[in-house]
Parts: sequence; C-alpha cells; structure tokens
Amino acid sequence: MNMKNISEPKPVAAQPRIGATPRRPQPARRRNKSSGFPRSQARNDQSAERNYERYLLLARAEALTGDRIAAENYLQHAEHYLRSMSKNAN
Repeated sequence: MNMKNISEPKPVAAQPRIGATPRRPQPARRRNKSSGFPRSQARNDQSAERNYERYLLLARAEALTGDRIAAENYLQHAEHYLRSMSKNAN
C-alpha cells in the first residue's frame, strides 16, 4: 500500500464552503496622523468619567437582576476608569 496516495481530510473550518466565492485581501487601513495635535486631556477625563458612571449603572442593573458575576465584571471595568481618572488628576 502506497502511503502517498492517502490524504487526510482537512478540518471542517479549513474546508471551503460550497458555492463560496474566494475573498480578495483587503488593503491595510491607514491612520490619519496629519493633525499633529495630541489628544485633549480634558476630553479623556470626561470620557473616563462617563465610562466609569456607565459601568457603575450596568453593574447596579446586573446586581438587581441577581447576576453577581456580570455585576462584578462591570465593577472591575468601572474600577479601571476610576484608576484612569486618578492617574490623570496627578
């Protein structure tokens, strides 16, 4: 028996879909760096504060529904933004 004639099937994810058209590679996206100005510190502080409050509200809502794990997850996100705000204040 010749082993070269036996081919192993490809995994399902590696097999092309029936009737699928091949995809063309997309060009890389370029960032617009033409402005030359750093991001506004006040804007970042406002965004951090807004996100902090948003995650606190989401945590409170999840706690009220009884999902303690999701509430803890949102509290950890809120803590990240709280630390970000305190770092920017120094």
